[in-house]
Amino acid sequence: MLPYTPIIQTIEVPFNCQVDVLRLDKLHETISGNKWFKLKYNLQKAKNQNLKTVITLGGAYSNHIAATASACKLFGFNCIGIIRGEKNELLNSTLLKAKEEGMQLEFVSRQIYDTKIQEEFKNYLQTKYGNHYLIPEGGNNLEGALGCIEIIKPQWNYDYIFCACGTATTYAGLVGSVNNSTKVIGISVLKGENKLPYEAIKQLKEICPSNNYDINGNEEMDNDIIKTNCILSNYSFNGYANYYQPLIDFKIKFETKNNFALDYVYTNKLFFAAFDLITKQKIKKNAKILLLHSGGLQGNKGFEERFKC
Repeated sequence: MLPYTPIIQTIEVPFNCQVDVLRLDKLHETISGNKWFKLKYNLQKAKNQNLKTVITLGGAYSNHIAATASACKLFGFNCIGIIRGEKNELLNSTLLKAKEEGMQLEFVSRQIYDTKIQEEFKNYLQTKYGNHYLIPEGGNNLEGALGCIEIIKPQWNYDYIFCACGTATTYAGLVGSVNNSTKVIGISVLKGENKLPYEAIKQLKEICPSNNYDINGNEEMDNDIIKTNCILSNYSFNGYANYYQPLIDFKIKFETKNNFALDYVYTNKLFFAAFDLITKQKIKKNAKILLLHSGGLQGNKGFEERFKC
């Protein structure tokens, strides 16, 4: 298993609060960010079950696909990636790297991919590949959430912790690990979604069944100041992995000032949203804030190839 020594960096901001960054991007060269925490207990479970092959799913630019390929190579698993879309339209730097790490790629149509949680699809994988351990898209399962509990130390004293959200697995882990005085704010990267609070609560019932959690959605923005755990979907802009010039401008300005990179899809939206919420005084004055840098920098090359930026 990979060792975890948290690296926290304070950044200079033009606000009356303290902003720290948890640099999970520095955890490992290729298994970076929250990806390792979502893989950790899944791979341990595969090992305990004496399964030699790991199968997982993702899109063509998936950080999860890239991290799983590297982790399986490191820990000696055969690895198969079920990729959404056709090969001739999708082969890119992310998938080429995964292939170099030993991942066998199988491309399926979007229609077939949408059946990924159905028993018929699981039976297909069993018939074709034999006994294996299946990690769902993004590491979105109980083992993934349990791993994410270990990201934050309960003794850390922050008023707010921010993280980007795709499936809410990382978010659920954070909420399950912080003390009651800390509010966790999730920034959804998915356009038009306001369902992630429900998904997070569902996961929390699995990992912390004795506790009751309140997680709001966009309605929390109706309050003068954010007062409870919430996941906001109004910073997704043009949608997942799409181009939005103000976000590009923010990324360039932030990286120039702070001398470390953000990824285009997750952390760029996260940092933009956090700064915007502070500017709009939705965060209490003199707050101590932690932003979770969830890695994903491998995807920058593919984004730049796609949009010529």
